[in-house]
Amino acid sequence: MPDSHAIAIVWFRRDFRLTDHLALQHAARHAAEVVPVYVLSTWTGPHAWTGVPRQKFLCGCLKSLDANLRHQGSRLHLRRGPAVGAVEALVRETGATLLCYHRDPDPFGREVERQLEKQLKPLGVELRAFTDHVLHGPDEVLTQSGTPYRVYTPYSRAWLELDKQAPRSDKPKFKTPTGLASEPLPDLGTWKLEDDGCGMLEPGERAARKRMLDWLNRPDRLHRYASDRNLPAAATTSRLSQDLRHGLISIRELYRRCVEARDDAPSAGARKSIDTFIKELAWREFYMAVLHHFPEVLDEEFNPDYRRLPWGTDEEPLRRWQRGETGFPIVDAGMRELLATGFMHNRVRMITAMFLSKDLRLHWRLGESWFMQRLVDGEISSNNGGWQWSAGTGADAAPYFRIQNPWTQTQSYDPDGAYIKQWVPELADVPARRLCEPPRGGDDRLARKYPPPMVDHSEQRKTTLEWFKTHKR
Repeated sequence: MPDSHAIAIVWFRRDFRLTDHLALQHAARHAAEVVPVYVLSTWTGPHAWTGVPRQKFLCGCLKSLDANLRHQGSRLHLRRGPAVGAVEALVRETGATLLCYHRDPDPFGREVERQLEKQLKPLGVELRAFTDHVLHGPDEVLTQSGTPYRVYTPYSRAWLELDKQAPRSDKPKFKTPTGLASEPLPDLGTWKLEDDGCGMLEPGERAARKRMLDWLNRPDRLHRYASDRNLPAAATTSRLSQDLRHGLISIRELYRRCVEARDDAPSAGARKSIDTFIKELAWREFYMAVLHHFPEVLDEEFNPDYRRLPWGTDEEPLRRWQRGETGFPIVDAGMRELLATGFMHNRVRMITAMFLSKDLRLHWRLGESWFMQRLVDGEISSNNGGWQWSAGTGADAAPYFRIQNPWTQTQSYDPDGAYIKQWVPELADVPARRLCEPPRGGDDRLARKYPPPMVDHSEQRKTTLEWFKTHKR
C-alpha cells in the first residue's frame, strides 16, 4: 500500500519503459500519486554528442512511453529547460516530497544529480536514486585492493562471479494528479533539426521487447553467436544496443533470460555462444566503469603514454571518411550503413575507427564525435572506449601495434562481398576476390565510379608504428 508521501515525481531520463522500472516501482509503493516527467533539453541545431538519428528515436520512445502510461490511466509530463530548474519547479508546483530516478552513468548526468540534491533537500524532498542501466555499479566491481580495473579481462572475471539482481515483471499501478501543465511531445523541430531520411528500428518498449524475445527464441542466431557475430552480412547479432541505451528493456531481465537460455542450450557450442553474448554485457559495464572512475577519458587519452600525440585534424580526408568515399570498400560500406540506418556492425566499427586513427592518423575524438552524432545506440562510455581501443590509446594491454588491414579484414569477415555490395552499389559487379586486395595502381580501379584507395595501407601502417614508438620514447 502507498504510504509516507502524498505525491512522488518519477524523473525519466534514459529508461523509457514501465516493466522492471525500479524508480517507478518505488514511487508507486510509497506515494498516493505519482507524476512521471521527462525534461527536454534546450540546445538547438548541430550538437557534438547527438544528432538526428538518436533524437528521432528518442521522440518515438517518448511517444510510446506516453501511450503506455495513458493505458495505465496516467500520462508523461514534459518540461523543457535545464533539468535542475525544471524538476525543482515541478516539485514546487505539485508539493511532491519524493523524487525517484535512475542514476546516470555519465559525468554530465551525475553533476546534474549533485546539483538537484543540493536544491531539493532544503525543501524537504526525499531523493531516491537507483542503479538501473547496469547489473553492477562502477563501485561494485573493484580489485582486491579496492581500486578500479583498467583492463577488461580481470574485470569480467570479477563481474561474472557477482550475484545479479533479479528483475520484477509486474507493472506498478498508481494514480496521477490531473491538471498539470505539459509541453507537447517533441519532434525533430523541437531541436531545430531536419529529418535526413535515416532509417532505423522501431522505437518504444513494445518493439524492443519483441526484438529481445525474437533474439532469444532464435537458436539459429543465438546458438551461433560466438562463431558468426563478426560477419556483418549475417543477421546474427542481437540488435538490442539502442534498446539498452534508451532503457526500453531491463538489463536484469535480459541477463536472466540469457542464463535461462544457456541452461536449456542443447550443446557446449550453444552454451559458449550465450556466454560470449553475456561477456558483451560485461564489456558495456566495463566501459561505463572506466568513464566513472576516469572521466578525463572524454578529453584525453586513457593511456598517458600516448597523450599529446600530434593527431591530424584535416577536414578533407575526414569528410571522405564520413561520406564513405575512402576507396576502401569495407570502410565505405560501414560509413554508408551508418549514414543510412544510424547503426554499424561492431566489427566494422573497429575497422572504420582504426582506419581513421591509424591509416589517416586523424584525431580519434573527431571519429568519436561523428559516431555519437550518427548512432542511434550512441552510448558515451562504449563509444569512447571503442574509439580509444581502436586508436591504441585506451584500456588495452596491447594497444598501438594492433592495426587492422581493411583488405584482410574483408577476406576474413565478408569474403563473398555481400555486406560491401549491399552498401556500395558501385561495386555490385566486382568479383568478391577483388574486394579483398588493393588495386595495383595506375588504371587498375575496382569500378569506374568508385575512387581509388586514398592511402596505401601498408605504407601507412609502417609510418604509424614508428609514429607511436617515437612518441612513447
